[in-house]
Amino acid sequence: MPRFFIEADLAVDTHVELTETVFHHWVKVLRAKVGESATLFNGQGGEYEVTLADIQKKSATVLVNNFNPDDRTPAFSTLLGQVMSKGDRMDYAIQKAVELGVSKIQLLTSERCEMRLKYDRDQKKIDHWQGIAIAACEQCGMNKVPEVLAPLTLADWLATELPTTKLVLAPNKDQINVLENASKDIALLIGPEGGLSEIEIESANKVGFQNWCIGERVLRTETAPVVALSILLYHSSLK
Repeated sequence: MPRFFIEADLAVDTHVELTETVFHHWVKVLRAKVGESATLFNGQGGEYEVTLADIQKKSATVLVNNFNPDDRTPAFSTLLGQVMSKGDRMDYAIQKAVELGVSKIQLLTSERCEMRLKYDRDQKKIDHWQGIAIAACEQCGMNKVPEVLAPLTLADWLATELPTTKLVLAPNKDQINVLENASKDIALLIGPEGGLSEIEIESANKVGFQNWCIGERVLRTETAPVVALSILLYHSSLK
């Protein structure tokens, strides 16, 4: 059964008009017909089974049949601070981070950051990445869409109020067992291709970030969140 995110209020036994995006994908691209079913979620928790009730040239209406309260959000909350990278690498990092249950994604710039968003490109690119997050939720079954936040400099982000447990991926650094006493509220900092500078890592350490070296290999910036979030998911399942 197809699954779509919709920015609309949903309630059982009501009719809801599809948004332009869902109408295009389900009716125009997938060629859905009256009587076919889908799952809709609006990010407010749970999901709804709906039936396509009416199709017009440029719009369609569904009947909301029932509500499923399942919450597939992980037991821990992770704020991912991801230094931006160019091209498909950033798309991949966001997509996989969402599939693995990230709660929120803070875009960052740093000393070795490959890109700087400028003026009108800013919101267009952020909207693109938010769209990737939505599509990842539609695919993986998450019912709450993580927000992709406008870029901050690393220094500005470190000065904000951050979760209790703070981890920075720092290859080749000595570390303690960083997950042994980890809380369910985590900030995860991942640098750009080329890594964070020593000064940046030290700045993160000064505000409570613990160095986390996951293995002997140096991971690419788009691979690092996949591995780190997978470990956090597995660790939380043991508790």
